[in-house]
Amino acid sequence: MTLLDPSTDPGTAQSVGQAATPELRSMPGPAPEVAPQEGADFGLVQQLRGTVAGQLRETRRSRAEAGQPALGSDDERQLGRSLIAAALDAHRRLQVLSDSLALPSADIDLLLARAAEAALFGLGRLEPLLSDPSCVHVEVNGYDRVWLYRDDGRIDPGPPVADSDAELIEWVRTAATYSGLTSRPFDTVNPWLELRLPDGSRLCALMGVVQRPVVSIRLFRGQRVTLADLHARGGFDDQLLAFLQAAVLARANIVVSGETFSGKTTLLRALGNAIPVEERILTCEHFLELGFEALPDLHRDVVAMEERLPNAEGIGAVTLHELVEHSRRLNPDRLLVGEVIGSEIVAMLDAMTQGEDGSLSTIHARSSRSVFDRIATYALTSSHRLPVQASGMLLAGALDFVVHLSKTRLPDGRVFRHVSSVREVLGFDGTQVLSSEVFATATDQLRAQPAAPVSPDRDRRLAGAGYDQRAWASAGGTR
Repeated sequence: MTLLDPSTDPGTAQSVGQAATPELRSMPGPAPEVAPQEGADFGLVQQLRGTVAGQLRETRRSRAEAGQPALGSDDERQLGRSLIAAALDAHRRLQVLSDSLALPSADIDLLLARAAEAALFGLGRLEPLLSDPSCVHVEVNGYDRVWLYRDDGRIDPGPPVADSDAELIEWVRTAATYSGLTSRPFDTVNPWLELRLPDGSRLCALMGVVQRPVVSIRLFRGQRVTLADLHARGGFDDQLLAFLQAAVLARANIVVSGETFSGKTTLLRALGNAIPVEERILTCEHFLELGFEALPDLHRDVVAMEERLPNAEGIGAVTLHELVEHSRRLNPDRLLVGEVIGSEIVAMLDAMTQGEDGSLSTIHARSSRSVFDRIATYALTSSHRLPVQASGMLLAGALDFVVHLSKTRLPDGRVFRHVSSVREVLGFDGTQVLSSEVFATATDQLRAQPAAPVSPDRDRRLAGAGYDQRAWASAGGTR
């Protein structure tokens, strides 16, 4: 089957989306709720993609030669939609002349157009998997070895996501070009890629140092999550819900800890959504994931910042440490760091001790107590080379509470995520950080219960925000 190129010269287009035929202007926009690849002719999709990709390259060359500015990613995507419509229309015209078969329905052409757009600007056949509400992770170990991790803990095999490993790599490169705030390279020189997809999902990919390309996608399942939502799922009881809400309102500095996939980012979002709407929030992340800026009814003043990798010449990098360090000059009421994994911990703790009360962050740790050792290690290996005593003093003066999450596999195979510990930071004795576990989980239980009273100073702050630990104690943990 031969694909006829449209006669329109993309290099001479006067505006994005303009075309010589009315079909280009009437092409429907993308519909995220539809899985665009189901039922599509992938051979034709690849032809459409190749034709339009060549036209886009010619457009870039023509604009550069004419001294015109490069199209933005949104404008180029809109032009791509128009060119896809024109190419598909030209193909159907040729089909009418050469074949006696009836033309497919408009719905089939709509699926083809959306599949071609996904192939050109998205992740091709990975797109339907991202729209599956039961999936929480997609693991790809080569184009034809795909595993789907379900929200109930099941692991199912998935369909091939490309026709070859080379095609899979091309999909990832396309996503790296059009996702996030800046384009990111993915090649033998830059074999590791991390980025945020347009729907908020997190993609990590690896090539060159593995036998086959590996892609891991952590799917995004909604930003509008509240502490009440997590409470309704059984993650903590009534008293701990009241405690966490009051801790945010009392502007306590909180670090959420836990192992991989224990729900740290979800809890951080829920804590952040408890921040009063009038407060100015600054978020610093390795790649944008929290998404508070997309909820103007909950947060009217949000600045979301993302670290930037160096370009091909090795310059232009902006690290998370630098973002955190400079964020204080933007007058935040709250500073939220998506995840601390290095030297940014020093800048964050320093900000907490200089008036940025109510700051929130996450960290990988196996227990609430081991968070202190993890922070000391990060501080010691940072450019500051803070000794353990100095980092302990800084931590004790900055942090109020550590909220630890655990994941437990139930007998039926489901995974249950819950708050298992809340630890209050009390000080530093010159050797170690002093703390008290105010909520703890018994060996045979799945919910944290009060284990020790909160210190008098923080008790007063929490009471002012609506949490009275004595009243909860007299009510037996229910009110």
